[in-house]
Amino acid sequence: MANTTFNGPVRSENGFKAVTKSTTTGAVTEITTYGGAPIALDDDDVTLTNATHSGRVLIVPDGTQDNTYTLPSPVAGAMFTFVYGGLAADATDFFVDAGSDTNFFIGNVAFNDTDDGAASVVFSDGDSNSKLQVNVPGAAVINIMAKDDTNWYVWGSVTGATAPAFADQ
Repeated sequence: MANTTFNGPVRSENGFKAVTKSTTTGAVTEITTYGGAPIALDDDDVTLTNATHSGRVLIVPDGTQDNTYTLPSPVAGAMFTFVYGGLAADATDFFVDAGSDTNFFIGNVAFNDTDDGAASVVFSDGDSNSKLQVNVPGAAVINIMAKDDTNWYVWGSVTGATAPAFADQ
């Protein structure tokens, strides 16, 4: 593998991509795009892809229904950042789903309760929780990064009246 060193700014009109290449088949798999514009997610269930969504800020709408955002199979280094973009506390929830309890979350989400001002931390169980429910957020930033080809790291914060929750499928 070759290394390239640049002296000065490097410019790309369409972002930079991190990829892996199979030593067996030669197939190239995109892991993440650096520098891409934010993506406003649909007010609907969305299946995410590394090529389109990884490495970019994903704006979660003030939904008219509960929406589920399903992650692709994990590839080490793939990164998804969800930011609630509503103008007021949402009346609906959003879910981030890893698709299978074998692809579970490792980590936690800080919670700031708007009812009583209390702060707490909600932890995944670290062995099977593959769904994260963000309940009626007033504000939320959720970061999810593939640890390897099996599991996901998760961290972030949610502000609202109801704590986020981790669960199995």
